[in-house]
Amino acid sequence: MAEAGYRVTGRVQGVGFRWWTRSLANRLGVSGTVCNLPDGAVVVHARASEARLEELRAQLAKGPPGALVDAVEPLPFSADGFRDGEFTIVR
Repeated sequence: MAEAGYRVTGRVQGVGFRWWTRSLANRLGVSGTVCNLPDGAVVVHARASEARLEELRAQLAKGPPGALVDAVEPLPFSADGFRDGEFTIVR
């Protein structure tokens, strides 16, 4: 299993981005967390195969309808709030 962290910037809050990310991660079989940051970004921490993490990143760059993603930047992986086999929205 591989691990990755992403910081997603743009119009990514107030558009259902966290719920969309959780649904996407569940479809891909990715464990992890997603949360909003006070600066308007969204942070995703994920664990899955390299191929599934690449697909997750590619989809994060597109975002859900209503979002406008400017960038998906890599972050060090963090296991805070992490539960294997689950993808959780952290508030």
